[in-house]
Amino acid sequence: QVQLVESGGGLVQAGGSLRLSCATSGIAFSINTMAWYRQAPGKQREVVATISSGGNTNYAESVKGRFTISRDNAKNTVYLQMNSLKPEDTAVYLCFTRDLGVRPYWGQGTQVTVSS
Repeated sequence: QVQLVESGGGLVQAGGSLRLSCATSGIAFSINTMAWYRQAPGKQREVVATISSGGNTNYAESVKGRFTISRDNAKNTVYLQMNSLKPEDTAVYLCFTRDLGVRPYWGQGTQVTVSS
């Protein structure tokens, strides 16, 4: 059974930090590209950051220099370190992968709320 379980969200003041985790099972984690998306109320879901099996990373322009994606293949877990948070970062953050490059899987999401 495939599971992607996010954790680490919460309420934080602007300028603060959070670290999100996405623990996975049932997928070929070490060879999959992993991604974090976010969806704010009334807005389209957008990709925040991706990390390839080889550790190459990409970021949305809006989070470059503030967010860092990383992975631990021994724990089948991907992380998103979020620093210098802004109110506009408020959203549900979701973990995503396309297992073996074919079948897509989403986590259930974790809420991040940044107060001004």
